[in-house]
Amino acid sequence: MTLAAPGGADRPPVIDFHAHFPVGRWRRELHPITAEYARRRAQRMRREWDFPEPDRVQGPPLSVEEAADRWAAEVDRYGLERVVFVTGRDNDTLASVVARHPDKFAGMAHHPLDSPDAADELKRAVEELGLVGYKLIAPFVQRPFEDRAYEPVWEYAASRRLPVLIHFGLLGHAGGLVHHPRLNPLTLYTVASRYPEIPFIIPHFGSGYWGEVLQLCWSCPNVYVDTSGSNQWVRWMPYPLSLEDLFRKAYETIGPERIVFGTDSSWFPRGFAYRYLQDQLRVCYQLNLRDEDIAAIFGGNARRLAGVTRRSC
Repeated sequence: MTLAAPGGADRPPVIDFHAHFPVGRWRRELHPITAEYARRRAQRMRREWDFPEPDRVQGPPLSVEEAADRWAAEVDRYGLERVVFVTGRDNDTLASVVARHPDKFAGMAHHPLDSPDAADELKRAVEELGLVGYKLIAPFVQRPFEDRAYEPVWEYAASRRLPVLIHFGLLGHAGGLVHHPRLNPLTLYTVASRYPEIPFIIPHFGSGYWGEVLQLCWSCPNVYVDTSGSNQWVRWMPYPLSLEDLFRKAYETIGPERIVFGTDSSWFPRGFAYRYLQDQLRVCYQLNLRDEDIAAIFGGNARRLAGVTRRSC
């Protein structure tokens, strides 16, 4: 089956469930030697994927309004149904971005779980700002997920059946974080099993912890995987693993109803990482997945999790 052009009639409606609005992303200070190593590897990745240099290298950053409008144009250009931004500097900034293009965007709260008012801020983000989920980075969480201090957050999320997306595994580019008490997705087991009403989404197929993600999904029916990013972490596994392997195993064991498409898109001029959509759709077609399952993976599951209505592209 031939892939359609962007937004073509042969392609299922697409929701990108994992993008970053390009302001205020996490950066880690690196030793100059490590920073140079990271720079060289990032340059090589851009060559491998035919990606341009980021705007931040070429000139001054866009304003929030300019970036929002440019992202809205990306939605139109690629015939997307919607983009879900999981970060965007802070909750108020991201809410303003969504409000600027509410038919094309949705957003997630992304304040620290360790902030004293984390539960109250989550409630405000959802009920007043209109955000549709909560994004966390596991190694930024200071205590075990089952710590009593976090219970108000989990109880509120459970009461709303609010999707909670948590990054586990390798963090950042080359030179990034590889060791932390909560890097392994199995550290979520106690909370995921205690609060089955919460849909927990593990991005990037677990980013190096694929076996652990599968174990967590086996035990907890409320755990999903998202497909976002280049998934180049497979190259650093001690055994052969490919994007096709990831999709096949997820489909066979977890099922299509718990796989959610994403790209990890963010910066310009790359914008929407269409290459990732092409590669993932191609894999699904080559695996002969049913059309209705492909439609669920690339849009339907995200629509259900985010609680958004279907939009004509």
